[in-house]
Amino acid sequence: MKQVVLFLLFSISAFSQKTTLPFNSNKLGSREITIGLPPSYEKNPNKRYPILILLDGDYLFDPFYGALNYGAYWDDLPETIVVGINQNKKDERVDDSNYDAANGVPTGKGAEFFEFIGGELLPYLEKKYRTAPFRIIAGHDTTAGFLNFFLYKDAPLFNAYISLSPELAPEMENRIPERLSNTKQAIFYYQSTGDGDVKQLLEPIKSLDQNMKLVTNPLVNYKFDNFKGASHYSLVLYSIPNALYQFFDSYKPISSTEYADKIAILQAGYVDYLTNKYDIMSKNLGLKIPIRINDFKAIEAAILKNKAYQELEKLSDIAKKNYPKSMLANYELGLMYEKMGDAKKAAKLYQSASQLEEIGSLTKDMMYQKYDDMKSLTPKK
Repeated sequence: MKQVVLFLLFSISAFSQKTTLPFNSNKLGSREITIGLPPSYEKNPNKRYPILILLDGDYLFDPFYGALNYGAYWDDLPETIVVGINQNKKDERVDDSNYDAANGVPTGKGAEFFEFIGGELLPYLEKKYRTAPFRIIAGHDTTAGFLNFFLYKDAPLFNAYISLSPELAPEMENRIPERLSNTKQAIFYYQSTGDGDVKQLLEPIKSLDQNMKLVTNPLVNYKFDNFKGASHYSLVLYSIPNALYQFFDSYKPISSTEYADKIAILQAGYVDYLTNKYDIMSKNLGLKIPIRINDFKAIEAAILKNKAYQELEKLSDIAKKNYPKSMLANYELGLMYEKMGDAKKAAKLYQSASQLEEIGSLTKDMMYQKYDDMKSLTPKK
């Protein structure tokens, strides 16, 4: 097991692409950013990726990048372009987050930093890289409070917000829920603290949480964590996977729990469940991916378990759209005829499937065997 883990870690680091470079800004001058491209970026020229902007990128980059690459390795999280804005110079993160104490909005260097992110950095990244229309922003304490200013816009630039122990600007605990109550676009929002957090931050954070729990807008996906035993700094490592799995919940493949609790118990509509799952992913995350082979097999298993054999024809149609060169569509249709007692049609479909590309656990040898089995059941003239 130790060798497997070491190989995994080597594989993730060996194929990931991480580059630190200067970014020339008209607003701020030269700023240092770190860009992490997913392992498959060069190999899949047509694939688009969500983008994560990290404030405090000098110390948040590695934990986020590692968590995303680990989750993507197991296909629990989508591969994501990670961009860290390094703010490790003296007072830089404080100056970048500057706001007017009277009206609670960015001012001076803070206003310039706000415009740098929305008017310079994001357009540059989306022109240079293949980005999906799903943007995340994250920060810690001072910068976590600052990122909430993007929610003040009528059309927020980001789809998802990770606010780790935020230092909130005046009235922010009231303004954020008010804005999200009226938003017309889907917003994911995560914030966290810990019982060992900085005491002066706790009251506004908990007040924001209480107000967020009153938001009834179905477009808002909100989660709050208060970690026991976590300090202001350790809560970051607790929070990262929770936030990412919250945002990308619709991306995950069908698990054994989802199969048992949501699919196998259905009376009908198994294929509809599958297509809806991927439609929700596309709508929420802007990601369009082929339906996973294991998800096909899960739906197939539910159909067989509940003897809803006619749904295999619909599953075959979906397979043809997703994997037109593979044997999957013919196999599913052949399986339907086999289970409905038409061995002759089943044999013909298994034979045609054997001439197509193998996929997942479906092989030519398996199709030959299925053909022979069906032929043996076909009455001879």
